[in-house]
Amino acid sequence: MLSNSPYILMLDCDMYCNDSNSARQAMCFLLDKTMSSKLAYVQFPQKFHNISPKDIYDTQHRFFMTHMWYGADGLKGPTVSGTCFYTKRVALYGTSQIQEDADIVLLRKVFGPSNEFIKSIYQKNHTNDKEFSSALLEEIDFLASCSFEKDTQWGEEIGFRYFSVVEDYFTGFILQCKGWMGVYINPSKPSFLGSATTNLSDYLVQHTRWYTGLFDIALSKYSPLIYGGIRMPSILQSMYFAQIGYYCFNFFPLWCLAIIPQLCLLQGIPLYPKISNPFFVVFAFVFLSSNFKDIQEVLADGFLIRSWIYEQRMWMIKSVTSYTYGCLNAIQVKIGMKKASFLPTNKVPDEGKFKRYQSGIYDFQAPTMFIAPICTLVFLNIASLLLGAVKIVRIGNYDEMFIQEFISFFIVVVQYPVIEGIFFRKDNGRVPEFSAILSALLAAIILALGSPFFMSY
Repeated sequence: MLSNSPYILMLDCDMYCNDSNSARQAMCFLLDKTMSSKLAYVQFPQKFHNISPKDIYDTQHRFFMTHMWYGADGLKGPTVSGTCFYTKRVALYGTSQIQEDADIVLLRKVFGPSNEFIKSIYQKNHTNDKEFSSALLEEIDFLASCSFEKDTQWGEEIGFRYFSVVEDYFTGFILQCKGWMGVYINPSKPSFLGSATTNLSDYLVQHTRWYTGLFDIALSKYSPLIYGGIRMPSILQSMYFAQIGYYCFNFFPLWCLAIIPQLCLLQGIPLYPKISNPFFVVFAFVFLSSNFKDIQEVLADGFLIRSWIYEQRMWMIKSVTSYTYGCLNAIQVKIGMKKASFLPTNKVPDEGKFKRYQSGIYDFQAPTMFIAPICTLVFLNIASLLLGAVKIVRIGNYDEMFIQEFISFFIVVVQYPVIEGIFFRKDNGRVPEFSAILSALLAAIILALGSPFFMSY
């Protein structure tokens, strides 16, 4: 009603335009005759003005914004990322599939009961230079109300789709299933800037919500592998969306890797080849090559090697918290045990937490449900590392137990800030005493119950 411009800029309320040239850059794609008929949106990366030089929580999402989204650009473009993108109104409204001269009753069922709004949808290059009448202002108020979209197709067939709490991913997925495409552009000067989460608690809450929504879609009739596989022109395109939808499955191998080798080490059960075995080279090659590749990408993106350590640490932490809870929440939603809920991310900085973040110090003042799994596995791996080393020295079987001992060592080294937060720190950002005691008890229970289990084999 205020503007029926054919293009819309989507921004979160905590973000702002940092470069007015972004519109021109987007129009280079949206007006390109070779792709404009199928191009639905131009996605810019999410960048933030309050990022610490160390970025200990990996809030820049380097892997996604500088690698995965570029890879998707070689298919039909990345999914909609919630903010920082220009989109075509015709793609978002789906008006290309509805004729302008369609029955008014049908149009009202689709777009809502406002005749003025329906008229504006199909008007081209229309601007209202006159003062708004009181009747028109009342109509605009009605359009902005929550009740306007009731019994319409808003959220289902037009606009952002409300099927999931990650409506951006789902909307981009549906648009590409309908034949639309997107492009990704990452200018050297950030086009948009916003506020990032700067403490562990808000960060994990945010990611739990994301992965709950993503896995919820993956388990639904809109599964990217099935629904997308049938409708998308390329299997690689559906695999891209599937990788995001099933990404939280990373929790399973991490939990296994953080528990099983350690318990077997304490029982003297070898799981990997001996150092003298030729197959040891295979395991060493996979570990070293994958990590060196990650390091190479980090350095190529202009980051320091410490960023690789931060990313490894946060991947482990998210795997045992956000990914795990995301999967469990999505399953509970599917079987009716709970309802999906959208919890907005807190972006208001706490002065103490923000100072610690800027100083590169982790803040462990988070709910026990997040801290306990992290600390439990750290306690377990400390016990495995120390007791395993004693056992190896006493028995002399380092040749066959080296890899298992190294796994515990690697986890302990990467998660050293957690150890520091449990034992050495005295500030307000340390691990809460209750969480530390509970985690120690849980680790002891795992050791007590797990050891007899593996001994039976």
